[in-house]
Amino acid sequence: MTTYRIDDLAHAAGTTVRNVRNYQERGLLPPPRREGRVGIYDDTHLARIRMICRMQERGHTFATIAELLGAWQRGADLGDLLGLEKALTDPWDDERPERRTAAELLAAFGLPAADEAAATALERATALGLVRPDGDAYAVPSPRLLRVGAELVAAGVPLDAVLAVTARIREHCAAIAAEFVGLAVAHGHLGAPAGAAAYIDRLRPLAQQAVQGLMAEAMSGVVEAEVDRRIAGIARTREP
Repeated sequence: MTTYRIDDLAHAAGTTVRNVRNYQERGLLPPPRREGRVGIYDDTHLARIRMICRMQERGHTFATIAELLGAWQRGADLGDLLGLEKALTDPWDDERPERRTAAELLAAFGLPAADEAAATALERATALGLVRPDGDAYAVPSPRLLRVGAELVAAGVPLDAVLAVTARIREHCAAIAAEFVGLAVAHGHLGAPAGAAAYIDRLRPLAQQAVQGLMAEAMSGVVEAEVDRRIAGIARTREP
């Protein structure tokens, strides 16, 4: 298990040392293990902070978060609860967020920083959650997705079209995710924290493999259908 000092913990969670201390003072974060005068945190603390941050982003107050955590802890062993938090907040792959300046983001898509379209593109990308303002720069949650978009633009697809299809694909992915979670709920796998954590860990590779397999099959079928349509069109133009 990875261990952290408070500065490292705050950096890994994408927050500040002040916020970490605030969570501790409010009783939302378990105290660290002590080595002399130094507090040592671990992955369970990181998971708890990520969960708190996500709940805040969804509009929950500290009081609501404290009430929810208290209810969980009264109904389950603390270790089970922390295991569930880690399962919920761990990344679903090994991709790590990156930080880019506005100029770097725009350059990746061939846009000059002073261009009016550049400001509009950054606003749309922010609204889609593809980038997040982070001080004087931007956080990029998925550099892989950013590279895909840049490659499509380099291949001649307009940036507006890339952003539009990204929004639609995200909606489809949310529907797929809801189907998998619906299976878990319908069959009682998200009840007790310990069982839920184990199920979520097992679900990760299964969901990814299923989507990759079905996507490969669908792409093959759609591309073949488009090729057949083009061939049929050429044949018609050559008929006497």
